[in-house]
Amino acid sequence: MKRYVKILPLAALFFAFSANAEVTLKDDSEILGKWNLYAEAAKLDGEKKAVTVEWDFQKDGVLQTTATDSGGRTKEMKIAIKYAVENGAIKKQTTPGREKYESCKVVEKDGSNMILKCTYLYFFLKKI
Repeated sequence: MKRYVKILPLAALFFAFSANAEVTLKDDSEILGKWNLYAEAAKLDGEKKAVTVEWDFQKDGVLQTTATDSGGRTKEMKIAIKYAVENGAIKKQTTPGREKYESCKVVEKDGSNMILKCTYLYFFLKKI
């Protein structure tokens, strides 16, 4: 009985770390197409802020973002930024026209759902 009590905390730690294991992308074919970015959060298990943004990963290395603001004067804003898949992660421009990039790792990819961990935020996406 004592042995099982000692093993339980170790097993819990193992499952906690394996649940947050990163997914390594082979190339951009795994993310190509349109994704609905529906939430963002500072922590993976933190409070999610709802957003309405569409990300379209295009074959030519362009990430076309379309943000919808139903309450503002600009109903829709489109921005094209560069991206590439390098070392299993997504490297994307932080600002259009500037050659400053951030690395976004895929924390989870399950069917049509994907969670990205970028420099400051987690992004929650669903394939359209």
